[in-house]
Amino acid sequence: MSRNIGMRRFFRALVAVVTLASVAPAFAQTQGMERRDNRRDNRAAGRAAKQACKAGDEKTRVECRHVKRVTKQQGRQGTTAPAQPPAGAPAPPPAPAPQ
Repeated sequence: MSRNIGMRRFFRALVAVVTLASVAPAFAQTQGMERRDNRRDNRAAGRAAKQACKAGDEKTRVECRHVKRVTKQQGRQGTTAPAQPPAGAPAPPPAPAPQ
């Protein structure tokens, strides 16, 4: 009789362990959390763009600030296009015409 009770306890404990082990940790990702993550990513991208701009000595502080702003705006709009050069920057040379 006590052997049956011991076996029942063992199986109950085994079921409990298996149940708890099989539950994968699932984190609820709400829309607010996703938006916050997107904002953090946009800020980080803007900081990185500004630092990269400042690393090159040919641009002014204002131009680097504009690069950062454009990068953050593109992140808010969901676009991934590269940042546009500032308005005062010289345009890249045109591509040669095919012959």
